[in-house]
Formats: sequence, C-alpha cells, structure tokens
Amino acid sequence: KRFKEPKDERRPWRIWFYDTSKQAIGALFIHFANVFLSDLTEEDPCSLYLINFILDATLGMLLIWLGVNVVSWVVQHQKYTYLVFGEYG
Repeated sequence: KRFKEPKDERRPWRIWFYDTSKQAIGALFIHFANVFLSDLTEEDPCSLYLINFILDATLGMLLIWLGVNVVSWVVQHQKYTYLVFGEYG
C-alpha cells in the first residue's frame, strides 16, 4: 500500500508503520471480541459473528466517523495544534 502513494507525498516508514499498526490492532481487537461474544450464546456462533462484523462495519464506522468529525471540530475551534488528525509533527 505504501508504494501506491505518489513518491513525493509518500509517508516516512515510521509514520506508515504507526498508521498500519493502528489498523491491525483494531482489527485484531474486534475479531477477538466477536469470537468471544459469539461464543456466549446457544445460537449458531458463525451467524452471530457475521452479525457483529456487519454491525461493526456499518454502525461502528459511522460512530467513528462522527467521533473524528466532532474531535476535529473541537481541535480546530480550540486551536489545539498538537491534536490534529494525521499530523505527526
């Protein structure tokens, strides 16, 4: 993925690693949470895993998008320069 970025705009390896590791840790966390939750019931665990995954991929992403927009708005209006998303200094 890193090599698909334009060469003059490519992120340094350290920044790229921060971005991808954050995504990987989140994916692992939600996977193990789904496995744990689907095991707590008498129903078919595979269908519950699928329902949890779909809810996370839709409602979860909507909540994250709203949260990022709210935090970005607060950061912009309060002029917190160290909390801007995507700016690593």
